[in-house]
Amino acid sequence: MHQTTEWWAYDGKLSRPRAEEVRGSCSCGWRGTTRYPIDWTQRDHDGLHELDTSGPRDDWAQHIADVEERSLPLPSELNDLLERLTNQLDALTTESPLAALKAVAALERVTGRIGREAVYAAEAEELSGGVIGKALGLSEKDARSRLTHYSLRR
Repeated sequence: MHQTTEWWAYDGKLSRPRAEEVRGSCSCGWRGTTRYPIDWTQRDHDGLHELDTSGPRDDWAQHIADVEERSLPLPSELNDLLERLTNQLDALTTESPLAALKAVAALERVTGRIGREAVYAAEAEELSGGVIGKALGLSEKDARSRLTHYSLRR
């Protein structure tokens, strides 16, 4: 999730622009419609690290849920496995960061190999970019870019 600033005001000190509001956005190009004001009287200087981003984050989460709903569903067993893996890796990050890094490296090797094989299989089926994009919950352009990325990973 990115916080997008849309409206600017000057702080009167160094003539630096200062955002007056934030809204959610996504790397796919989606922009949230709800704008959340920033109350600078409750912050010192650039205290954006204290900014309540729950509104934009909730908007983004809803956007992701909508995209997921329109895309190809994963088998429930795989969803469960991915959720358990995420939980275990989150815990391992705190307990043993080096073990978490080792696990991430192993996952990168596995996903690199499987990603390449899946790209080759999808290309063998001569699926259109539109079909691939819809299945992945991406635009056709982004889907093609993702496939290129997967096919070039080592």
